[in-house]
Amino acid sequence: MSDYSAAIPIGIFLSFMIGPVFFVLLETAVTKSVKEALFFDFGVILGDISFILIAYFSSYSLLLKLKDNPKLYLFGGVIMAIYGIISFFKAQKEQTKPQHISVEETSLLKHTLKGFLLNFMNIGVLGFWLGILINIGPKLDMNGGKIATYFALIISGYFISDLIKINIAKKLKEKLTTKKIIQLKKIVALIIIVFGLFLTIKTQII
Repeated sequence: MSDYSAAIPIGIFLSFMIGPVFFVLLETAVTKSVKEALFFDFGVILGDISFILIAYFSSYSLLLKLKDNPKLYLFGGVIMAIYGIISFFKAQKEQTKPQHISVEETSLLKHTLKGFLLNFMNIGVLGFWLGILINIGPKLDMNGGKIATYFALIISGYFISDLIKINIAKKLKEKLTTKKIIQLKKIVALIIIVFGLFLTIKTQII
């Protein structure tokens, strides 16, 4: 069991890494519902699993080139910034509407896809999982079953931490007015724009 002792703490750490997914998850729990936040989180986890599979089944040299490819950072950054801009103006438009909170749920599949794409467009996440695999792979003798168990524990720690965040955000919802919820949406949109611009600028550094 000592081989797996760090897995769950890594998952908890990953859950609290400050990034677009962190803020959008909280925003979804506050402005939508717990169910929609869970489906968004499920999409994020699917994105992580996809990166883990890519890291495991691809060659090391190919992944090193892939994760440092400036074109991928540029593409992901631009898409993320565009998404943030659209979200900001959507919130701005809501501000002009009658001040009431809509309880209507949107498509759960839409939230899953949103979580997946928001996570998957950040190529830096692939670098994170690749680093974990390089570190723990040899310790687990590159055994597929052991590696799968290790990553499953990481994802479990991540998901449990997200459940706690969603529950806290749900309680905050009761204390927020419609005006504050709209402001929250705008702040999260601006955060996503900043992260998108950061990824775009990173292409000039690589």
